[in-house]
Amino acid sequence: MSGVSYGAVFERWRAGCAETWQAYTRHAFVRGIGDGSLPRAAYLRYLVQDYVFLVHFARAWSLAVVKAETLEETKACTGVLDALVNHEMALHVATCADEGIDEEALYTATEEIENLAYTRYVLDAGLQGDFIDLMAALAPCCFGYGEIGHRLAHEAAPGTPYRDWIATYADEAYQSSMVTLGKMVDGAVSRRLGSEPWQAPRWAQVQQRFTTATRLEVGFWEMGLRV
Repeated sequence: MSGVSYGAVFERWRAGCAETWQAYTRHAFVRGIGDGSLPRAAYLRYLVQDYVFLVHFARAWSLAVVKAETLEETKACTGVLDALVNHEMALHVATCADEGIDEEALYTATEEIENLAYTRYVLDAGLQGDFIDLMAALAPCCFGYGEIGHRLAHEAAPGTPYRDWIATYADEAYQSSMVTLGKMVDGAVSRRLGSEPWQAPRWAQVQQRFTTATRLEVGFWEMGLRV
């Protein structure tokens, strides 16, 4: 298992697509970050696309604020939104600036098909569904990067040039925010589907949201390797 816990609902979602989750969190791209073998060109390609992804992800979290029904949900969503826009994207800007790629170039980069598919799927989940549909679609990215960062902080090769990336997601502040987010998701799902939500008629639909988003994460890594 991951060695971290982000709540009961996430544990259920992850177990519900165990093979796909492994393909995502143990992908060759991730292994390359950990052992340092990932080509620099692939990493920069990924960072550019991930910056564009985060722009749309921020839109999705803004939609989550609109869909929120409690103060706890609102605070959790605005907290993630702040972390995305004011902190996580800074890593991309700083790294790419060292390579001569400025923030305007990042913001206006052409989206790859895998990026379009993933970001628009998440937004559609929120527009078509309710708050937990959106949470299920957003969760693989948030919790998955937390799990990967936590693991690589302990397993990565000492000389990997991608220590800054690992540190971003292994950082205590990020890990703490994921624990808080997981508690919020547990409460939000129980509030809407009952104390045993996996018994609710809607559970299969919500699980499918999570599974599909996880599949799209695998595709995003594949895109990064396509240099």
